[in-house]
Amino acid sequence: MILNEIAAAEQSGFPILTVLIFLPLFGAVIIWLFQKDEDLIRKSAVAIAGLELFISVLLLKYFVSQSADIQFSERMPWIPDIGIGYHLGVDGINVLFIPLTAFLTLLIMIYSWDTGTALLKPYFMALLGLEGSMIGVFASLDLILFFVFWELMLLPSYFLIKLWGPGPQSHYAALKYVLYTLTGSVLMLVGLVLLNLNFHADAVLHGTQPLYSFDLVELLNVPVPLERQTLIFFLLFFGFAFKAPIFPFHTWMPTALVEGPIVMSVVLAGVKLGTYGFIRFSLPLLPEASRAWMWVMAGLGLAAIIYGAFIALVQSDFRRLLAFSSISHLGFVMLGLFALNFQGLQGSLLQMINLGFSTAGLFFLTGFLYNRTGTGDYLAYGGLAHKVPLLAAFVLILGLASIGLPGTNGFVGEFLILLGAFRAHWLLAAIGVLGVILGAGYFLWYYERAFFGPAGTAVTKPLSDLRPREWGIAVALSVMIFWIGLYPAPFLNIMNGSVQALTDRLDRGSFVKAPRETQMVSPVADRRLPP
Repeated sequence: MILNEIAAAEQSGFPILTVLIFLPLFGAVIIWLFQKDEDLIRKSAVAIAGLELFISVLLLKYFVSQSADIQFSERMPWIPDIGIGYHLGVDGINVLFIPLTAFLTLLIMIYSWDTGTALLKPYFMALLGLEGSMIGVFASLDLILFFVFWELMLLPSYFLIKLWGPGPQSHYAALKYVLYTLTGSVLMLVGLVLLNLNFHADAVLHGTQPLYSFDLVELLNVPVPLERQTLIFFLLFFGFAFKAPIFPFHTWMPTALVEGPIVMSVVLAGVKLGTYGFIRFSLPLLPEASRAWMWVMAGLGLAAIIYGAFIALVQSDFRRLLAFSSISHLGFVMLGLFALNFQGLQGSLLQMINLGFSTAGLFFLTGFLYNRTGTGDYLAYGGLAHKVPLLAAFVLILGLASIGLPGTNGFVGEFLILLGAFRAHWLLAAIGVLGVILGAGYFLWYYERAFFGPAGTAVTKPLSDLRPREWGIAVALSVMIFWIGLYPAPFLNIMNGSVQALTDRLDRGSFVKAPRETQMVSPVADRRLPP
């Protein structure tokens, strides 16, 4: 599998991915230098997040759609003796995750404007540090560089859940999240090292250079023996499954989403790092193992769909309902990924982006409700639509997107996933359709009771409707939901080239030997793939 690369200097004129990674980290240092001016801290955090979003939009502007090439590539040696380098780049698989992360971070900063605490400075520093590390995960093409950013995320995540979580078990939730993720990460690291050793064995056998490499582009050109692929596949699987989380490795997630702050719920539910790892590394590097175990992986996805939906049906608290709903949605993503065909991969990739607007948006709105009532239990609600009609309307919009109503982004993603799944394993797909029905059931069941049921204790006092900042957050999320739902072509065009290249790789397998050299070329029209 040959992936051409386009240097960042030829497209943007500056190392745009490095700027996107280190701007938030530099911003965290700037905020640390401020002393006690809370207003300046807030304004600085919002300004840095806004600048980050602006630069990420420039990234999309200069990105060449319908191409499988690695674009905005940056390469520097780091530890060349063992094959570790500083290699960044984006293609149709990872480029949309970067502006999504920047978009959600800006909304989080706006949401956090009223945060009043003695720990205000470290709070915004942690948010910026988390943004920088997440973008580093998405932009890294060297596996060790990817792993470094993967682990760096744990530090701000741990403190955000522990120090700012409103739940009585926030410390337990933070510790559980870190321990689960570290367990998977250790196994994943072993898998990455085995890929490096396989590369070394091939280099020695054929007398080629370099002798070691953790570079994704170079590893793609060295086939992994079939008996070794399964071992590496499952080592990587545990790392990604714990992070996603995939059923049955999900038990940390409801605790973290309920006990942690709303901003971490938005990140954990809206930015799909674990399932990204599957499509970025597991499928292209280990295509034979992916095909051999596709039924098991799709079966786990189906189990998550049904399990998450049924558990969500019996929840009375909105945050817990959304936590199990997120597990069910991840099941759809896994079902599409391991259809291993164009429509399934395309739908799963789009759905990962969609969840950053719909599920993450519902957590924002849940935060608005908690701030007004101090609870998310529908038994305390009832008649909310009369008290806060604007908030009720946006909850309905985002909820309908979450259950895949035609015209919203969720419909496009789920339709493509099910189309690909029916082509690959129709029986699992037919059962998976039940998840769509159950999804409509648990959301509408909760919404009817919370917003139109008999008045509860939480609505006896006067409640304010959406404030200007809250209204802005809700509108921004709704615009993206209807844009993708009504006109998904720009988003699909961005990913089509890379998804087609990955599909070809899965069809042909990894045992077609390709040259080691990576070509550095400029974007031209004749390299674009047809839609």
